[in-house]
Amino acid sequence: MREFVEIACYLIFAMMWNLLAGYGGMVSIGQQAFFGLGGYVMLVCGNFAGINPFIAILIGALVAGVLAIPISWVAFRLQGGYFAIGTWVISEVIRLSIANMQWVGGGSGTSLTALRGIDKATRESTTYWMALACVVLSITLVYVFLRSKQGLALLAIRDNEIAAKSQGIAVGRMKLAVYVVAAIGAGLAGALYFVGNLRISPDAAFSVNWTAFAIFMVVIGGIGSVRGALTAALLVGLVDTFGKVLLPQFASMLVYVLMALVLLYKPEGLFKQ
Repeated sequence: MREFVEIACYLIFAMMWNLLAGYGGMVSIGQQAFFGLGGYVMLVCGNFAGINPFIAILIGALVAGVLAIPISWVAFRLQGGYFAIGTWVISEVIRLSIANMQWVGGGSGTSLTALRGIDKATRESTTYWMALACVVLSITLVYVFLRSKQGLALLAIRDNEIAAKSQGIAVGRMKLAVYVVAAIGAGLAGALYFVGNLRISPDAAFSVNWTAFAIFMVVIGGIGSVRGALTAALLVGLVDTFGKVLLPQFASMLVYVLMALVLLYKPEGLFKQ
């Protein structure tokens, strides 16, 4: 079950990165900021506020979305490669800030104690169904958004921002909307992951590897393809899971080999947009 929860988190995170970069044209390497924030908000709600951690997953996602608004005021001042690097810098600032907060464990992190009274079988089964519900919710959210007027406007902005603006599309407002939606999804994935993991630390929550793996999945599946992100997440998850069982010392390398093969023989990804 833990493997399924992990794959579900990667899928949700990859779909949100795909929405932001593949559809919105905003290439970010700092989305782990919202992943970590979702996890830490869930922890604070569970350990300090007495809120059920499974309910706190949704709170973590919403808080990540709210915090994306002031973060966007800084990030949106940058364009292109500067935007990508800027989002990573913002993520590192948040990581270092939380690492200095001793009340949430500081740099070494802390455990989710709010679930101690729940037996392992109940906890794992609830986490499994919660992960499944989060995946369905994320896929539905992305599909509904992309098929709305706002989704069509987003595609127009990605293709030609100047032309979209000349047609009366509120470019700034649309970029903010997709940035917030992607932050909510990333926060949802982060909160869900650390409910299953039962422990959180700044280095684990704000690791750039989260965004790196999301990029791998999107590239493998096809940039701008929801179906591609779903297929790639399952494929990468299976390769990683079976790799840890059959070739544990080469498990991580197998994922990179898979990506290299896709780039060589299907550079547009498994599914074209």
